[in-house]
Formats: sequence, C-alpha cells, structure tokens
Amino acid sequence: METRKVQRLGPSTLAMTLPAEWASAQGVEKGDEVSIRMSGKGTLTVMPESASSEETEAIIHADDLDADAVERAIVAQYVLGRRVIRIETDDGALSSDHINAVYSAETQLMGLGVIEETPESISIRCSVDPEDFTLDNLLERLERTGRTMRGEAIKALAHGNPDLAQRALNRERQANKIFVLLLRLIFTAYQNPNLARAVGLDTGFPLIGYRSISKNLELTADNAEDIADIVMETDGHTLDVDNSVMREIRELTDEVDEITSLAVEAAVERDYDLTITVRRMFHEISNREREILSSLPEMDNESLLQVREVLVSLEQTAGYAMRNAEIAANLALNEESEHMTIN
Repeated sequence: METRKVQRLGPSTLAMTLPAEWASAQGVEKGDEVSIRMSGKGTLTVMPESASSEETEAIIHADDLDADAVERAIVAQYVLGRRVIRIETDDGALSSDHINAVYSAETQLMGLGVIEETPESISIRCSVDPEDFTLDNLLERLERTGRTMRGEAIKALAHGNPDLAQRALNRERQANKIFVLLLRLIFTAYQNPNLARAVGLDTGFPLIGYRSISKNLELTADNAEDIADIVMETDGHTLDVDNSVMREIRELTDEVDEITSLAVEAAVERDYDLTITVRRMFHEISNREREILSSLPEMDNESLLQVREVLVSLEQTAGYAMRNAEIAANLALNEESEHMTIN
C-alpha cells in the first residue's frame, strides 16, 4: 500500500497528489475533473470522470466461436455492464446459428435490444439504467418469483394439474432475467463505486453478500422448477400418497415460503433478530421433513422416490434461506444496533 502526505494549500484546504502511474493509466491530466465520493465508513474514493460514463462497448469476434459460445459471451458482457455489445465476423457474413444465438440471448436479458444489423455484424444495446432499480428491490422480486413458482408447483402436485405446473416452469425465464440483471448491477457498482448509491447502497461493502444471496435465490427457483418437472413427468401428475401426506407437504411448503421471505427481509433490513428466527425455523423445517419421510406408508420405490425428491427440494430451499440469513447476519453486525456498538 502506498502512502501520501497531506499538505495544506490554504486556511481550509488540504490536498494530496495523485499517483502518476494511476493518472497515466486513467488518462487524467492537469485541468481534468475527477469524481470524489465519501462513504460513511471513512473512505474517500477518487475516480476519473470517464468512469461515470456507461457507454462502454464490447466487440465479440464470432469467427472462431460456435453459437453457444457466442450466446454465453453476450450474457457475460451484459453481466459485466457493457452498454453496447457488437457481434461481428471478419470472414464473410454471420452464420444463421450466430444470428439465432444473438436473438436467443436478447430474449434472456432484461432491457436488451438490437439497434443495428448488417450481414457482417449485429449490435445490441442495453437500455437498463442502474437508477431504475435497487438491489434490495430486485432481491425481493427474485424471492417472490421463486415463491410463486414453488406455490404453483406444489398446488399442481396436489391437484394433478399439469397446466399449473407449466405456468411455474414458464416463470423460470423471468427468475433468470432478474438474477442476471442483479449480477449486472452488482458488477457495475463494484467497478464504479459512484453507482453504489444509485442501486441503493451507501458503500460497496454489501456487494459480495448480495452476489451470494442472489445466487441462492436463483437456486431456490431451480428447486421449484424441479417440483414442477415432477408434476409433468408423474403418472396422473400427482403423488401416490394419502390426502393427509399431501396436506403435510403443503404445510411444509408454507413454512419454507416464510423462511425464504424472512431471510431476504433480514438482509434488506439488516435485522439480526430475524436471522435468529430463520435459524430456529430452519431446524424445525429439517425435523419436519424427516418426520414426513419416516411416517410414509409402504409404497413402491418409484412413488417413494418422487415423494423424497419433492421433500428434498423443499429442504434445499430452506437451506438456501439459511445461507442467506448467515449473510444477513454479517451485514447486520457490521452496523451499530441495540446488539452492537462499533468503536
């Protein structure tokens, strides 16, 4: 770590010099303006004025990439915060597979649209403004989407309704869009601390925790998708169990819904007491899952496996909520509260 001496330039002005290597790398010269951001944690961030511009462009050279690789590259550049992504080839026109990959990626990503197309290249632009969203709001939206999917899947299982299960499966694309948008905003705020406040944070400290929470919520949506898949694949689209067992599974689902919601609330509100509640509920849910499994009547192996898969998906979802509560506890304990004084 390099140190700098602070000098007095006037009665009320203190100054220090900028490292020449940094200034050269950022293109900062005498007379240029820089952005200064102060956080509540005693940190002062200096950034070149160019860092506030989001009009960054990435060019994907598709000549040596197959369609899947092009699609993954577009998603990656979106996550990294590029405003414009151009896909081009130096050797003739883009193939049909490459063109289809571009439009496939476009449908997966929020705010992305084609702005220019020629035989040799396609340019797509992201219209998402970080100030249009907050990370807290997106976390809550992702949790609600996963909870809705789970409710539809379990209800479909109870009533043998494949249409309702398909509705849950259709929501997976929306869950993925929210997740990838979260990643974009997290990466953008990390690269440009000036944008942390725009996405609802006072500092960049919570970003790594929010990254983990968003992934856990995406995985809970995958768990709901697994249950919906069981509905679609099972004879009669339901489990071969008594009504009393199905009722216990639905009650367990209600408990899982509550724990996933509380864990996100604990993170957003920095509420340590809620994390304690989530921890207690997690142990109760784990015990309840084992009780349901151990009390099942005799049944064939295939039916037993299907019930077990549903219960495992619900317990895994509760486990992801427990992980989110652990992250929420760290965020909460980094701030002063009735439980914590930080000197």
